[in-house]
Amino acid sequence: MSLARGLGVVLLALVAMFCLLGPIATGREFATVYPDYVRAKPSLIPHPTASEARAALLRVAGRMRVSATDVSIVNGMARARLVSDNAVDQRALVYFERSDAFGPAKVLDSHAVGREIEVAAPLKSLWLPLGADPNGRDLCARLMLAGRVSLLVGALGSVVALGIGVAYGIVAGYAGGKADLAMMRVVDALYALPFIFFVILLTAFFGRRFVLIFVAIGVVEWLDMARLARGQTLSLKSREFVLAARALGVAPPTILARHIAPNIAGVVFAYLAVLAPRVILVESFLSFLGLGVHEPLTSLGVLVAEGARHLQDAPWLLIAPATLLMLLLYGLAFVGEGSAPSRVR
Repeated sequence: MSLARGLGVVLLALVAMFCLLGPIATGREFATVYPDYVRAKPSLIPHPTASEARAALLRVAGRMRVSATDVSIVNGMARARLVSDNAVDQRALVYFERSDAFGPAKVLDSHAVGREIEVAAPLKSLWLPLGADPNGRDLCARLMLAGRVSLLVGALGSVVALGIGVAYGIVAGYAGGKADLAMMRVVDALYALPFIFFVILLTAFFGRRFVLIFVAIGVVEWLDMARLARGQTLSLKSREFVLAARALGVAPPTILARHIAPNIAGVVFAYLAVLAPRVILVESFLSFLGLGVHEPLTSLGVLVAEGARHLQDAPWLLIAPATLLMLLLYGLAFVGEGSAPSRVR
């Protein structure tokens, strides 16, 4: 195994482990919203910090329509004196456990006929190593989902392009003559189709559906594969083993399946390693333009677009998805470089 391919395999393995095994290890839901941690910065220290806990306690007091004084955060416990003009409704203490920062609150003491109460609530512990997005969702969990979507699109999109392109190309190359000419003019016509205009039409007629991504990518990405398969077939159909099979009366479908397809498999699969990152980039580009996946799903293109909008005040929203996309594309590129067939001399 070459150094490039080995590095590519390692990068892909790390990305796959992060995206596929990460949700099992963390148990975090990608759609869970934490209102108290909107655009929280990346940190290896669990939330809430002392300042976040104080701010959250003041917000809870506002919901209870009381004033909070003597606020202290000590040993994982938040303590405060809640003051009101009327008796404090202790049923409103449920706002503490509804918060992202606190567990159930307990009344420690009561004064002035219940108009002043002392409460204590344990702090919850929430890890946000990559921070939170503008909606308060865990960016790490969102990134794992986006990586899975991009891996799925790259794998299925490449397989669709491989199946359609190889089948179309070998049939055109083996048929030759007018059939080949007509089939390749269809390919030329599809090359001339404005890709973005086609995607916009699909979205306008059928709405923003995940399956449309595969349709849009499939319409474009199989064309190069078809040309490659046709060229290889043209060079193989005059070889002795193909001529012998035709002389023995072997049917064309059998010749294509037993003789042509296996002999172009090496070149086709080498090109497949180059096609996969192209498919992922196309999906990311569509999602960046808002034509790809939609909420609650996400993809690397969606996260990059969102991060670009908040680059000035929250640069980590762009750095994290851009880094994962870079590692994924580099891994596929290195595998493709290591898989390139040597030239015949």
